[in-house]
Amino acid sequence: MEDFDLIVGIHSIVAAIKNPNRDIVKLVATEDARDEIKKICNLDKINVELVSSHKVQEEGKRLYSDKGLDYQRIPSGAFLVSQPLQELETRELYDLAKAGNLRILCLDQISDVHNGAAILRTASFYGVDVVILPGKKSFGTTPTYFRIASGAHEYLKLIKVNNLAKTISKLKELDTLTIGLSEHAEEQIDTEMIAKKSGNVALVLGKEETGISHAVMRVLDKKMSIKTQGEIRSLNVSVAAAISLEKCFGIS
Repeated sequence: MEDFDLIVGIHSIVAAIKNPNRDIVKLVATEDARDEIKKICNLDKINVELVSSHKVQEEGKRLYSDKGLDYQRIPSGAFLVSQPLQELETRELYDLAKAGNLRILCLDQISDVHNGAAILRTASFYGVDVVILPGKKSFGTTPTYFRIASGAHEYLKLIKVNNLAKTISKLKELDTLTIGLSEHAEEQIDTEMIAKKSGNVALVLGKEETGISHAVMRVLDKKMSIKTQGEIRSLNVSVAAAISLEKCFGIS
């Protein structure tokens, strides 16, 4: 395989198996892990390789190496090998935006895989339709990502773009309210204003250390913040994502 997803974590494995768009190569598992997965989903059409716990780790180590990753112990005695899911094309994104009422999340150069996976899990919880990522300087779909995302990857439409600022500008032309989260913004997230918006809404979060890039910040409709009640003004980006997604897309 030239490219493949190495999926670990029971929840992520089950979600991938249940995804009709997945082209699954094989499930490698101990007998106990296989039985645990069978309680949740049907494995009749899946190529299952039953191996020892030691063999799971050895085979996993080899596949980590094939992907150019440092080996990490495979949890739960199982992993899934699959062809990658097809990402959205730019044309498809704009067609969806024309239809209206999209919930969009843009992640500007968020590189930490733990934060990225946690954010996508939260995004799926809040019914986000599309996640937009820059093609460079973004976290990758590593086994760690799949484990932490806990299946969210299977339910979200992802697209990687060469120029996030240009993409956001085009979305604005398609009736999209664009909101950037910044600790320096004086205006706080206005849940009522967002709820009244009839078109698309795009929430933009910036990289862990420096926030949203200047190029993206310049094209946004709104720069908003989360009100602090203490001395610390900033939050971990995955925590900030959870709060801002609740304010933007939560049930009012």
